[in-house]
Amino acid sequence: MAVGTRIPPRIPQHFLRSLSSLTSPPLNLTEKLSEPAAGPPARILDLADTGRLFAAVPTGSLLRSLATLYALASERVVDLGTAVMRSRAVHASRLGGAAVLAAVRGTVFRHFCAGEGLEEAGRTLRELWEEAGLKGILDYGLEDAFDGAACDRNLDGFLKTVEMASSLPPTSVSICVKITALCPISMLERISDLLRWEQKDPSFHLPWKARSFPIFSKSSPLYLTPSMPDPLTEEEERELQLAHQRLSKLCERCSEANLPLLVDAEYTSVQPAIDYFTYRAAIQFNREEQTVVYGTIQAYLRDSKERLVEAVQAAEREGISIGVKLVRGAYLTRETKLASSLGVPSPIHENIQETHRCYNDCALFMLERVRRGAGAVVLATHNLESGKIAAAMAEELGIRKGNQNLHFAQLMGMADGLSLGLRYAGFQVSKYLPFGPVNQIIPYLLRRAEENKGFLSSSALDRQLLRMELTRRCKTALGGRV
Repeated sequence: MAVGTRIPPRIPQHFLRSLSSLTSPPLNLTEKLSEPAAGPPARILDLADTGRLFAAVPTGSLLRSLATLYALASERVVDLGTAVMRSRAVHASRLGGAAVLAAVRGTVFRHFCAGEGLEEAGRTLRELWEEAGLKGILDYGLEDAFDGAACDRNLDGFLKTVEMASSLPPTSVSICVKITALCPISMLERISDLLRWEQKDPSFHLPWKARSFPIFSKSSPLYLTPSMPDPLTEEEERELQLAHQRLSKLCERCSEANLPLLVDAEYTSVQPAIDYFTYRAAIQFNREEQTVVYGTIQAYLRDSKERLVEAVQAAEREGISIGVKLVRGAYLTRETKLASSLGVPSPIHENIQETHRCYNDCALFMLERVRRGAGAVVLATHNLESGKIAAAMAEELGIRKGNQNLHFAQLMGMADGLSLGLRYAGFQVSKYLPFGPVNQIIPYLLRRAEENKGFLSSSALDRQLLRMELTRRCKTALGGRV
């Protein structure tokens, strides 16, 4: 983001008319932006004043964002783009591959990512912080690691990210990490199988297992481990210890730099191992006055609330501050297909309303902990209603707007209206900032494109807010009243 600029004073009237009548029907702002009936006044989260929301955003950026969001709302455009990005034939050609990377770099990469290197990502974050008061969650874009050498290279990249982040304004940045980048995915699958079997049979002994918080609830599905797995070999135990050492080294650096470390959730096939790594690190590094390690709860999973409650209550009994990043979930298609192939019920809620309800329940549960000083939460959501409910409850609970244990977060390039509205309401807000070479980030961009395909509510709202602000600027430039 950069300081807002005025559009040129001479603008054709037909452009102004076409801007106001772009293809999708307008949302009812009065209905969409009203506060919950039981909540405080609408001014807590007011998105109607687009002049204030987008004051720091140049007109060119607004136009580019609007064009990108409209393109991603078209299934044909997204299907064509993803097919090209996935095409082996295109990438096999040096010219074709270069052309694809150049096109991606100038469009979706520019919209959703913070840059290709550390310096560029740091510059993007600093601009967000200085010009809009938004923080950043730096995510060094990496693929799953399949051997120890790849894990070591990934760790080096994460440590360099921490070093760069340490030079940014205090409290303006967090770090994001995927355990699949620090531990071979085959090992995570093995650990998850063993943990699931231990849940089935408590007499099953895991000699390598350290202290942790509860990983499963009574309702957690265990069908991915139908038979007793073999114990870890000595070599596998050494590999597990090396993975713990990598995560511990990263946590230690983050603790020294006072940087929160957010551990991403991933597929259910490896999530038990990820939770085990995360909770073990939280026990080691989290203190009452400093929450370093945050785990992630995916609210689209049926057992998510029970697992959250059990883990948080266990942490409270031990006097450990637990950090939670709350998301809806990003692997819906994969999880549904896997369950269907096994002939078992999906671990995902039956409908989106149940997911919304679970997310809001988990958010309120964590807000109570924040109020009592017993935990920290990052509410990662693009859903306007969830943002309004959480903001209203935080206000009702008396949680200070500057409380560093409560953050909202949205992806870069998505739900910018919600991000800015929450920030101007006084809350701590971060944008998720993936960065790395374009070819390395393409898998992330494919997920973003597929998530945005069609008429998603957050994208529809953003498009309307952008149209409103561009129309307002056009009228201002033409000498009319705002």
